[in-house]
Amino acid sequence: MNDSELEHFRRLIREKLTELERGSKAARDAQGVVELDQQAIGRLSRMDALQNQAMAKAQQARRDLEARRLTAALHRIDEGEYGYCEDCGDEIARGRLELDLAASRCVSCASG
Repeated sequence: MNDSELEHFRRLIREKLTELERGSKAARDAQGVVELDQQAIGRLSRMDALQNQAMAKAQQARRDLEARRLTAALHRIDEGEYGYCEDCGDEIARGRLELDLAASRCVSCASG
């Protein structure tokens, strides 16, 4: 992979990390504490609020995982290892990297 391709992927990864951070900031309110005062809201409304909170936390966990994967991909770029399978050492197809910027394994190793 040449320097311009690596710079292309570095830019895409940074953009995705920025997008994930914006999503995290926007979702913080949904993860807040749910009031348990039955006088303020009814039982079903409180259950909905708890379910929404749980979904927001699960989405945040997915965003955090993706951010860690993308950060690891940036480190692989810096170390000259980006685009190569961590198992077999073969080059990862560019199309696979375009679909999953943090891919660290080729299709053969990932499916086997």
